[in-house]
Amino acid sequence: MVYCTVIVGEVANFVAYAFAPAVLVTPLGALSIIVSAVLADIILKEKLHNLGILGCIMCIAGSVIIVIHAPKEQPINSVLEIMHMATQPAFLAYVGSVIVLVFILVFHFAPRCGHTNVLVFTGICSLMGSLSVMSVKALGTSLKLTFEGKNQLIYPETWFFMLVVAICVIMQMNYLNKALDTFNTAIVSPIYYVMFTTLTILASVIMFKDWDGQSGGTIVSEICGFIVVLSGTIMLHATKDLERSSSFRGSGPSSPSLSARLYTGNGDMLLKQDEENVSPSESNMCSRRQELY
Repeated sequence: MVYCTVIVGEVANFVAYAFAPAVLVTPLGALSIIVSAVLADIILKEKLHNLGILGCIMCIAGSVIIVIHAPKEQPINSVLEIMHMATQPAFLAYVGSVIVLVFILVFHFAPRCGHTNVLVFTGICSLMGSLSVMSVKALGTSLKLTFEGKNQLIYPETWFFMLVVAICVIMQMNYLNKALDTFNTAIVSPIYYVMFTTLTILASVIMFKDWDGQSGGTIVSEICGFIVVLSGTIMLHATKDLERSSSFRGSGPSSPSLSARLYTGNGDMLLKQDEENVSPSESNMCSRRQELY
């Protein structure tokens, strides 16, 4: 059931990119976070914090602002037009910068500080994600035109975009799983959402020129709505982390917090800190028990 829901959601997201600009579709992904929080409160009885409710309201308000001021989708009649957009000097410079940064993060920073710095894995996911969204939009538009009777499968550009989608998505999912396995989800999710959405909007503005023809006030309104959505998303995840930590604190002694592990990256150091926090009376009591045995 869970896998079917995920598949349906991804297919719907794929279709949305074919009919609407990425500047509109990508920020609205925050609405899925609201649905998850509400369902967790209703089904799993995970009480939603007051700040979490405020975060949901902010996400909804920001999404409404984005929808009102979103640019219109420019008509595209062939995949060749998309390839022409993808080979613009400005977008080629963006793609080259992304590839260089990804190589530096993968081969230099990931082996050294990938397990201690959350920005390394999430940075790779976000950079590759921006390229995957552009490729998904190109592929989705090609399939939409094909279903309308304008066969785009005869062009090699369609299959090229399909190959790029496969490579980017595999690499993106690989490093996203590494980030989630290494760090707390409440830390990874908001950072990944902010970086991924920002880079995707930047890539879409460069490639598809979404903001061309829009006034400065409209663009500023879209950016403000985007900031409101980001703030609400961060607030939602922060309250989840607070509730989780408070429940652990109330249940007695537990393992060191993950936030401390993120800072040190060394379990031995945490163990040493725990030992230093033991009071002298407790240590004397332990030594007396050892003497009795």
